[in-house]
Amino acid sequence: MTPTHFTFSLMFTLGLAGLTFHRQHLISAIICLEGMMLSLFLALSLWSLQLTSANFSAVPMLFLVFAACETSAGLALMVATNRTHGTDRLQSLNLLQC
Repeated sequence: MTPTHFTFSLMFTLGLAGLTFHRQHLISAIICLEGMMLSLFLALSLWSLQLTSANFSAVPMLFLVFAACETSAGLALMVATNRTHGTDRLQSLNLLQC
């Protein structure tokens, strides 16, 4: 395994571990998801550079757009839960209650 592959694998694994083990606040979950998306974006960018093909050059930018949309939706949900519940702690949210 090359050092770049190891780095991206480690970035993704650390983001996944942070999402799994540190679910105290909604903002920490969103940051871990964004770190995972950033590692995938960097891996896709280097992959398209290694292929030197124009067919795959738009894939990393499309992935980055989807990651930005996911982040904006997550921040909007965080603001909405902060307004209704007064906190962003995940343990205080009751998802079964309307």
